[in-house]
Amino acid sequence: IGEVTASFRPRLDLSVLAVPNGGPAAARNHGAAQARGAYLAFTDDDCTPTNGWLRALDSRAAVAPGAMLGGRTVNALPNNLCSALSHLVVEVAYTCANADPGNARFFAANNLVVPANGFRQLGGFDPMFTTAEDRDLCARWRRHGGRLVYAPEAVVCHAHALTLTGLWRQHFAYGRGAFRFHRRHGRGWLVDIDRRFYRALVRGPFLAQRGQRAARLAVLLAVQQTANAAGFLVEMLTRHS
Repeated sequence: IGEVTASFRPRLDLSVLAVPNGGPAAARNHGAAQARGAYLAFTDDDCTPTNGWLRALDSRAAVAPGAMLGGRTVNALPNNLCSALSHLVVEVAYTCANADPGNARFFAANNLVVPANGFRQLGGFDPMFTTAEDRDLCARWRRHGGRLVYAPEAVVCHAHALTLTGLWRQHFAYGRGAFRFHRRHGRGWLVDIDRRFYRALVRGPFLAQRGQRAARLAVLLAVQQTANAAGFLVEMLTRHS
């Protein structure tokens, strides 16, 4: 990593930070604590920002000062069905949560820009969340009067290769994070079901693909939903015991 960043140092002030494995929220907070800019830009190690990513976000920040900004993420592994299905779930979530781009509700942390002062006033990401930390941050931002603005022109390519086992593990963990999120931001043990999201999710494989590929995605969607529900249930039982 040092060799890669060294080639950029004549133009950019870059630092590589090593931290103990405490989850993505803690790692992002550590990086944010070292940053000196007015805005903090987040992506992930399996993402590649496209040319002009930061310029697009900077332009959007100029017309929406003080807002949290989220860009568009595209799947860089369309031939990996498990990766395609996992990405489809996020796409449907974005369609439902961000129907009004100027008053969005959720951004994933792999393509996110937030004003540094506002981020620090909120306390950053909550390390209690090893998944759903971005969902929690967005909810707290909105609860404190902050605005979320979707910037689809700011694109990153996501290359997360998944096997069937990897898909299960990923969404089992997401289910556990979802329970923690609903416990904090919902109505106690009651969970609000977004029927519009689930209707769109069921249709998703058949709108995105045709024939056997659509059928395979539908099967993987059933696996993903089972994993998510299992993670949610395990976390609920763990908290209740």
